[in-house]
Amino acid sequence: MKISSWNVNSVRARISNIGTYLKYSSPDILMIQEIKTEEKNYPFNYFKDLGYFSNVFGQKSYNGVAFLSKKKIDKINKSFIKDKFNQSRIIEANIKNKSEEIKLINIYVPNGNPIETEKYEYKKIWLKSFIKEVKNKLLINKNIIIGGDFNVIPEEIDVYNFKKFENDALFKLEIRKKFRELLNLGFQDIYRFLNKEKTEYTFWDYMAGSWQKNYGMRIDHFLVSSNLLENIKSININKKPRSKIKPSDHTPIELEIN
Repeated sequence: MKISSWNVNSVRARISNIGTYLKYSSPDILMIQEIKTEEKNYPFNYFKDLGYFSNVFGQKSYNGVAFLSKKKIDKINKSFIKDKFNQSRIIEANIKNKSEEIKLINIYVPNGNPIETEKYEYKKIWLKSFIKEVKNKLLINKNIIIGGDFNVIPEEIDVYNFKKFENDALFKLEIRKKFRELLNLGFQDIYRFLNKEKTEYTFWDYMAGSWQKNYGMRIDHFLVSSNLLENIKSININKKPRSKIKPSDHTPIELEIN
């Protein structure tokens, strides 16, 4: 089974690129973030014509997450945590892989910048609530995959120049400690688990030729619970969509499981 995750930075603005990706990469499930649309304006029929069902947790102009899947998925949950700003940032589903039931969680973590504003405090509260709820989920089902845009640079190796980001909400030590706290519940950051020393990125800003200079960062992740580690076949950062016309500033990450 192939599960992909991609912050598309507006599903309607990126619809052609998403369609192209689905045709050539053909994931069984695509988790998308920052869809920036309400459900009433989401292109359900476009994706249906490509062979994908959609489960959407949308929001006007901002945020929003969705599952695109070749088969219908069930037990959709759009109320994962209590969000004081009522932002659409998490959608959860149960999927079947062979005989195993896996809980799949698609997230778009708040950016948190600038750090001297309420946005940073919101990010910390959001992560605290998320970690608490994941801990509860593990008591019920230990087969969990969390994927999406975490807006966290885990380590120095995961950004082109870490010194520039020491006071950034993506790399602040207390935010990275939250990421580590999540891993310590029994998860592996699968990219780093399989690529100990490799430097690859999932995001390149639109500004100042970041893509051309490879001034990027790895902020999109798949976290896999220890129960499922033997099932993991590979993980890939697919850079092709970032080179397209009118691309998202993120690129897909692809998880293959047996």
